[in-house]
Amino acid sequence: MNPVREVFGGFGVLLRGLAIVLRKPRLFLLGALPALVTSLLFLAALITLAVNLTDLVAWATPFAREWDTVWQGLLRGALSVGLLAGAVLIMVVAFTTVTLTLGAPVYDRIAELVEQELGGAPEAQDESLAAGVARAIRQSLGIVLVSLVVTVCAFLLGLIPLLGWLIGPVLTAVMGGWLLCIELTASAFDRRGLLLVSDRRRFMGTRRWRALGFAVPTYFLLAIPFVAVAVFPAATAGGTILARELLPETPQEPSTSPDSDPNPPETPQKPQ
Repeated sequence: MNPVREVFGGFGVLLRGLAIVLRKPRLFLLGALPALVTSLLFLAALITLAVNLTDLVAWATPFAREWDTVWQGLLRGALSVGLLAGAVLIMVVAFTTVTLTLGAPVYDRIAELVEQELGGAPEAQDESLAAGVARAIRQSLGIVLVSLVVTVCAFLLGLIPLLGWLIGPVLTAVMGGWLLCIELTASAFDRRGLLLVSDRRRFMGTRRWRALGFAVPTYFLLAIPFVAVAVFPAATAGGTILARELLPETPQEPSTSPDSDPNPPETPQKPQ
């Protein structure tokens, strides 16, 4: 497949998702609400941290109380900057996961709407609520941890002059977009009984350029404060469309049970 065509096709998936949710204004507004709530919560937490930063750093460094003013200021200033940067990093990485968790019923409804509009969707898998929630939390925590590792590695690479300034942002965009795509396609894969993160990675790998063409622009749009509020419903719909394009048209055959004969006898033919 042509990589350029696949990349533009992936971006077109996001636009198709936007077109679907815009035809349902009420659902679009409901889908924007969890992202708005998450943005406001993170903003409030960041402001609270900034207001209390001086006292917090002083409390954490009692050993520097008797230091010379210059050295004390350098230490506590560096800790303040590091603490603020770390808080922002965690918020950026966790934004998608927290928003999807808060708005799970709404985003499931958006995914269901897309499935109904495009047709041919299987019935949702019969999974208990407790098992589904536990699995979603476990998978989301794993994705957040991987995102943190990738972000820290990209930051360290960015400290390398010239080459690192290019590699760091590219690594962040590609890996961040890839992990985002894993989350946004979850609903459609779960509906088809593909409950593992490895299932999503495997099918995304079959059309890697298309997945990145959808995921990387979405990642950048969701990183812009409050723009994510409008983008999130479209990204959810787009993730469902992309998953349908990645998956085979016919449902996968169930595994053969031990009691069944893998080679059933052929029907005898009538004599000529």
